[in-house]
Amino acid sequence: MECKNEKNLSSCSCSYEPCPRKGNCCDCLEYHLKSRELPGCCFSSDAEKTYNRSFEFFARLVNEKKI
Repeated sequence: MECKNEKNLSSCSCSYEPCPRKGNCCDCLEYHLKSRELPGCCFSSDAEKTYNRSFEFFARLVNEKKI
C-alpha cells in the first residue's frame, strides 16, 4: 500500500513542528504505540498541545467526556 503523505498532511493535527512522521500515519501510529501512546490526531486540539499522548490521559479525557 502506498502512503498518501500529501493528503494526510492536510488533516494532520500534530502541533509538534520538527516531527519527521507528519503525514505518514503508519509510522506515527507505530512510533506512539511502542510508547503506550496514541497519535495527536486522537485528541482535541487543546489536549494535543499538552504533548501528553498516553493511554491514561486519553482514558481520563474519555471519562470526563472531553473526547
